Amino acid sequence: MPRFDVTTIGEGQLRYSVPAGKRLAEMNQLDVHVTGTELNVVCLLSRLGWHTGWVSGLPDSPLGQRVLMALKLAGVDDTAVSHTPNHRLATYYVEFAHPPRSSQVYYDRANTAFTNLTHTDIDWDYLQDTRLLHISGLTVPLSSGVREILLEAITRAKADGIPVSFDMNYRSRIWTPEEAAEGVLPFIQQTDLLLYPARDARLMYGFSEEPEELLHQLAELSGAQYVVTSLGADGLAGWDGQHYYREPVRATVVVDRIGAGDAMVAGVLHGWLQGDFAKGLRYGALTAALALSQYGDQVITTRRELEMLLESITFGGDITR
Repeated sequence: MPRFDVTTIGEGQLRYSVPAGKRLAEMNQLDVHVTGTELNVVCLLSRLGWHTGWVSGLPDSPLGQRVLMALKLAGVDDTAVSHTPNHRLATYYVEFAHPPRSSQVYYDRANTAFTNLTHTDIDWDYLQDTRLLHISGLTVPLSSGVREILLEAITRAKADGIPVSFDMNYRSRIWTPEEAAEGVLPFIQQTDLLLYPARDARLMYGFSEEPEELLHQLAELSGAQYVVTSLGADGLAGWDGQHYYREPVRATVVVDRIGAGDAMVAGVLHGWLQGDFAKGLRYGALTAALALSQYGDQVITTRRELEMLLESITFGGDITR
C-alpha cells in the first residue's frame, strides 16, 4: 500500500489582509493566515482523516516556521520540504471590499524559496508513494524550473500508474488567458480527475455556456475520466464518462471568499478517495460553503462534522449545546 493517500507540490505563503472598509494604503495592522492552494487542499484532507504529504521549498526563517506550524497542526507530513536560508517566502495582500468596489489581491511571489527549487531538491520517491498526485494550474507559471518539476512529477506518476488530479485555478494577475490555455495543456492531457471552473474554460477556450456541453468539451480536450466544473452561484457539475451530475450550492453567510475553491477541490477528492465521485460533488459544495463562512484560506472541520452537515438540509442558525 502507498504511504500517502494524496501528495502534492506547491508554494506555501502568508496572506496579509485588512478588513472590509479598510484600504491597504492606510493599513496600520494586518491579519495573517497561512495559505497556498495545494497546501489548503491537503490540510483539509488531512483533517478529514487522509494521509497527505506536501513537497515544497521554504526559507529557513521564522516565516517559514509559521507555515510549518500550520502543516503540523493540520497533520500534513512535511518531511519532504526543502529548507534554504537564501530565499524568501511568498506573500500576498488582500483588500476586502463591499459593492460597488470588489476585493483586490496583490501577489508578491518573485524569487522565493519555492520558485528556486531544482530537480535535485525533490524527493521523487516520496512524491510518488501515493494513491493520488494533486497539481494546481496556479503553480505552473511561477517559474520555468517549477514548471519542469511539475511536468516530471506528472510524467513519473503516469508511468507508475498513479492517478493525477489537476485544478485549473487561473489567476489573471499571474498570466493571460492565452498563456494559461497553452501552458496547462500538457498537464490536463495527462490528468485523470480534472477540476476546471466554467468561467475559466469559457475565458480560455471559448467553451459552451451550457454546463453539460462544457463538461464534454473539457473531457474531450483532456481525456480525463472525471471532470468537475464550478458554476459559481449555480453550484457544481460533474461527468464521469457515463453520468452527468449537478450539485447546488449550500446556503451560507459569506465572511471570507478566499479559499473556497481549494475547499471545494478537497471535498471532491474526499469523495473520490472513498470511491464515490457523485458524493464528492456533495462534499465539494459543502466544504466550499464552510470556507466562505470562516476567516482565512483553510477550512477547520472534522470528518464527523462534515458527515453531520452533509445530511442536514440546512446548517447554522442555532446553538448546539
